[in-house]
Amino acid sequence: MAALKDLRKRIDSVKATQKITSAMKMVAASKLRRAQETAESARPYADRMARMADSLARSATGENAPALLRGTGRDRAHLIVVATSDRGLCGAFNSSIVRAARARIEALEREGCEVKLLIVGRKGRDQLRRGHGDRILETIEEVGGRRGVAFADASAIAGNLARRFAAGEFDICTLLYNRFRSAVAQVVTPIQLIPLPREAMLKDGAGDNGGAIHEFEPDEEAILADLLPRNMAVQIFRALLENAASEQGARMMAMDNATRNAGDMIGRLTLTYNRSRQAAITRELIEIVSGAEAL
Repeated sequence: MAALKDLRKRIDSVKATQKITSAMKMVAASKLRRAQETAESARPYADRMARMADSLARSATGENAPALLRGTGRDRAHLIVVATSDRGLCGAFNSSIVRAARARIEALEREGCEVKLLIVGRKGRDQLRRGHGDRILETIEEVGGRRGVAFADASAIAGNLARRFAAGEFDICTLLYNRFRSAVAQVVTPIQLIPLPREAMLKDGAGDNGGAIHEFEPDEEAILADLLPRNMAVQIFRALLENAASEQGARMMAMDNATRNAGDMIGRLTLTYNRSRQAAITRELIEIVSGAEAL
């Protein structure tokens, strides 16, 4: 009977876990709907901002070009911004970004480059500090939180990067994040933030102005001095929104799998419990019959 009691306790425990994972799945599905709408609505604005910056960058040349466009002229020190989440239970969302970051670190090291890390999210820090803790400059936690991702969060990160670049801490800065494709598919995407890539940032003719001649007032350099930091904040904001949607999609699928696995486990445990209970009942009947015959 002790075995039957243990099985009943385990079945009750798995049922309680199943209720939790089912509730988390519904919460993630609710959050995913809002996060997906926000991420998709931000894409056109971020694309147009990138297109505008790229178009102006084609016209700005020489030493008067802003430092965020001109760069340092070197490519020895790289800063990788790894955007992850603060919470787990979201499948391979965090591990896929960390895996891409490790691959990028190894590739840069083979080229003889110095690599530094700025981590967004505790989960990325926890996974990367085991092998690359000495490269982590800073960890930014609780981006968005309960209120959701705000542009102020992205603007603060962009200001942080601009200050570090001005101090000469790195030559090239790349952001790694998960681009939301669907609830079951998120794509790890790198984007170079500093310096702004001189080639077209978009494949559909980002810098193509149709041959038109544009005159700017003030000049391109002055406009870019204000536009480039804003564009960097917009691209970071887009990445954070894409990450938020990807996280909720990955969490919804992870909790759905956990709920179904819990159901399968409950079925197997219930079958084992019924068989053990039937065996115990049969054994008691045999003992009763045997005792009656002995009398």
